[in-house]
Amino acid sequence: MNLNAVRYFLGTLLLVIACSMIPSLVCSIYYGENDIDDFLYSIVCTICSGLLLRVKAYLSKNLGLREGFLIVTFGWLLAGIFGALPFIFNGAVDTFVDGFFEAISGFTTTGATVIDNVEALPHGILFWRSFTHWLGGMGIIVLFLALLPGVGAGGFQMFRAEVPGPSASKLSSKVAHTAKILWYIYLGLTVLQTILLMFAGLNLFDSLTHTFGTVATGGFSTKGLSVGAFKNPAAEVVILIFMALSGVNFSLYYYLLRKQWDKVYNDEELKFYFGVIIVATLLIAWNIKDIVPFKDLIRTSAFQVVSIVTTTGYATVNFDVWPAFSKMILLLLMFFGGCAGSTGGAMKQIRMLILSKYCGRELIHTLHPKAVVPIKINGKSVPDDVLRNILSFSFIYIGLFIFGSLFLAMLGQDMITSVSAVAATLGNIGPGLGSVGPELTFSQIPQAGKVVLSFLMLMGRLELFTVILCFTPSFWRGDPIWDFFSRCNQRKRTNFEIN
Repeated sequence: MNLNAVRYFLGTLLLVIACSMIPSLVCSIYYGENDIDDFLYSIVCTICSGLLLRVKAYLSKNLGLREGFLIVTFGWLLAGIFGALPFIFNGAVDTFVDGFFEAISGFTTTGATVIDNVEALPHGILFWRSFTHWLGGMGIIVLFLALLPGVGAGGFQMFRAEVPGPSASKLSSKVAHTAKILWYIYLGLTVLQTILLMFAGLNLFDSLTHTFGTVATGGFSTKGLSVGAFKNPAAEVVILIFMALSGVNFSLYYYLLRKQWDKVYNDEELKFYFGVIIVATLLIAWNIKDIVPFKDLIRTSAFQVVSIVTTTGYATVNFDVWPAFSKMILLLLMFFGGCAGSTGGAMKQIRMLILSKYCGRELIHTLHPKAVVPIKINGKSVPDDVLRNILSFSFIYIGLFIFGSLFLAMLGQDMITSVSAVAATLGNIGPGLGSVGPELTFSQIPQAGKVVLSFLMLMGRLELFTVILCFTPSFWRGDPIWDFFSRCNQRKRTNFEIN
């Protein structure tokens, strides 16, 4: 493994993160609040660490799959560690674990918070919270690839390890060009929503921060009561529309710009995605018709459905007081997520669609064992390796969900809180039910629980395999460092047996 090249990329990534703190510093200077020094210290620490990592390191175009996984996993870990510095220096959080939780929640676009009174935070810190969403939404590695030309073929290994979905496809022959296309689309949605929110009555600061949380499907708000605090139906509709748009595969926007209408119109995942939204909205609207005014019924139901299914996590009402039927639907939607190639989290609509077709095929095979029934998406057969990937991903996802829920229950959390907190963090959603409901925070979760939930957020954002592989012995076997520790371990065994 080329660890020198890995150090170069990680060091450069820290320099990019340090530069990304500058807009928040400018915001602090503009408002003249007490967080200016916090960002200066954070920027200096991040730059120094980045330069230290780059000592005697070099850029390499010949990165393998292992290097790509390692850069992505540890790049996101470093983003969480150094992204926590402004919160720690400012005193917005009490411990490093809380700061890491807040930062990783931002970068992974989860939106779960441990800060009870966000409205007391200075504008610079609030801006940084939301800006981490925007950076992580399209992917900090994708941004890195767009800004760093000349990575070569090795860039696709990083692109493949970060982009959500069962498979990663390039829109261009060059991965850097693909990264730029995705970021241009992302930037276009950001600018358009910010303008529309200002027309709806929000000021520039609130428009920007809530746009960051919407297009990245993140959910951090400048208000304790989230979007509902504004009591602005027009703003709710704008956010609702852009949450739904951000849950769509960004490749489809590229096809729209290229006027390839058939690729958009015939996309099965897109139809499945909007079908899930419509059905869930109608079911919840029917269930809450006696507790929500009729004029607000569809908007309120649709907002919460789209917010949960796209894993954004914004709220206009406290849905934790809704009937059990509605809460069960929202809990189930936490597993669906957005489309592959979107900024949404969870298991993704394409996996749910393929799994449903796979179950249908098995039913047919029960009656007709010799029948050949291929699983097709958009008229093309799904390869066996993709099917294996989806089945193993689903098994591991459910396994992590069970483990996390049991772990929180062991720490003393009630069943509803444990189950929904894990579903909300593993799926990068944000608010859950019970003690982590839409009007509450994760502050009461024990420190050990916050550490586990932080890693669940990271694994959910990086699609499980990328993170898990980096911590398996087979990943490191054959590497000089692994061989060194193996030899040391072998000597210890030999000495023990002799004695």
